[in-house]
Amino acid sequence: MAGHSQFKNIMHRKGRVDAVRSKVFGKLAREITVAAKLGTPDPAMNPRLRAAVLAARAENMPKDNIERAIKKAAGGDAETYEEIRYEGYGPGGAALIVEAQTDNRNRTASDVRSAFTKAGGSLAETGAVSFMFDHVGLVAFEAGVADADTMLEAAIEAGADDVRSDESGHEVTCEQGALGEVAKALEARFGEPRRTALVWRPQNTVEVDDETAEKLVRLVEMIEDQDDVQNVFVNFAVSDAVMAKLQA
Repeated sequence: MAGHSQFKNIMHRKGRVDAVRSKVFGKLAREITVAAKLGTPDPAMNPRLRAAVLAARAENMPKDNIERAIKKAAGGDAETYEEIRYEGYGPGGAALIVEAQTDNRNRTASDVRSAFTKAGGSLAETGAVSFMFDHVGLVAFEAGVADADTMLEAAIEAGADDVRSDESGHEVTCEQGALGEVAKALEARFGEPRRTALVWRPQNTVEVDDETAEKLVRLVEMIEDQDDVQNVFVNFAVSDAVMAKLQA
């Protein structure tokens, strides 16, 4: 599986649940505030804010925290965050894209570079690896909301480009600019999705050996542990055996 959500499960199993949850809530609150500040504070009228609120609910973030983050933007006292994308290589030549929101570009660049270096990777120039990924809209649902054929039919009608369905759920992808409308159409039919977001999906997946996979997972953990980092996208696959070992 190529992506980053799988690694968060590992962190939760390492006895860091409370610390991880606190950090996740902080990142979610930052995205909610940024989204509300860039557009209207009404999630129904602001697709990015709607996506941020859905992400917060998926992590069981308290309603009060969500509302406080929105009000912070409306009050005009929110910090000004710059959105930055970093690109780099990990062990085995795997590619990584890191999305961050920061009020101090130098600090964030230093932290991300340090994480890459400590884990045997290297930070590259912007554009060095992004051509290996497609920047697309993603709408994800639990497997139980529909069978694969029904989801495919609905996705086509909504204007989506692709659907991947398996026992873990349905992932509908579309062009960036169509995300709001596609998500709205699918939500009207299947209910609230578990995730809506703009993501970097790898065009091809790099196969790595178990030792390299372990190093790459640790690299992703180190990067995600940075307060300013919002998302990490990768193009490598991790075997079930390695995942089981890391989750032990």
